[in-house]
Amino acid sequence: MQVFRKPARAMRLNAIAAACLLSSALLAPASADEVETFRDSSRIVSVGGALTEIVYGLGEEGRLVARDTTSTYPESVREIQDVGYMRALSPEGVLSVNPTAIIAAEGSGPETTMSVLEKADVDMVIVPEGYSREGILRKIRVIGTALGVEEKAQTLAAKVDSDLRAAEKAAREQTGEKRVLFILSMQGGRVLAAGGHTAADGIIQMAGAINAVEGYSGYKQMTDEAIAEAAPDVILMMKRGEGPERGEDQVFAHPAISGTPAGRNRALITMDGSYLLGFGPRTASAIRDLSARLHDVKAATD
Repeated sequence: MQVFRKPARAMRLNAIAAACLLSSALLAPASADEVETFRDSSRIVSVGGALTEIVYGLGEEGRLVARDTTSTYPESVREIQDVGYMRALSPEGVLSVNPTAIIAAEGSGPETTMSVLEKADVDMVIVPEGYSREGILRKIRVIGTALGVEEKAQTLAAKVDSDLRAAEKAAREQTGEKRVLFILSMQGGRVLAAGGHTAADGIIQMAGAINAVEGYSGYKQMTDEAIAEAAPDVILMMKRGEGPERGEDQVFAHPAISGTPAGRNRALITMDGSYLLGFGPRTASAIRDLSARLHDVKAATD
């Protein structure tokens, strides 16, 4: 059930949505046709890097009074007050900037904070996540409706749609269906990798490659046997603070990874996490960059 949430006294929920509210404090994400335009969108807090980028893409950045820590693009957004990490927000921090409206990505939290914000006298919409072209376009439509700039949203969505289609088509033609293992972390030598229904899985597919992990959704620790069976051609990771050589050494020193095609060829791609996994207006560029690097790996190891 997807519901646009207004302040408690202004909510208009049907019977099913009301029952869902009683059974769970979690906020449901909104679809574009369920969103109402904010009563006052002059002071917006944006929680989620892709959502903030969309606000900029719509030319409505002048309404932003605060953003979360994941909102780092474009560079000028760093001048706006930071209210904290999207999954560790405090209601006091968000409300301290006197917002008139809040747009928050699905998964923002913690739950207790979102419950307090829901009851505050501030309109809020929870924007659904989606790891596909349609998921990105839905974000644009939802935010455009909430801000009352539907025509701008239609224009931006059409541009992004065309760009994504072209990027995906080109990727399918050049990537060569490489098997990619996305590793989120390797703490203590334990490989935490992306399965299905994740941002990593979505971008791998959009870039014309194959997620080497099968059989589970979300992020899970893989056994050495599972890594060997996955037989990735390429390891994909987010950029970390350490230098590239140190990062490669850590990855390829892992006994299970070293025996895979990726390990034997030291095929590692690292990219900025918000750019690679954001699923916002820059995703077409991320697809092109990832596809090109996958193609380079193919050329180097054939």
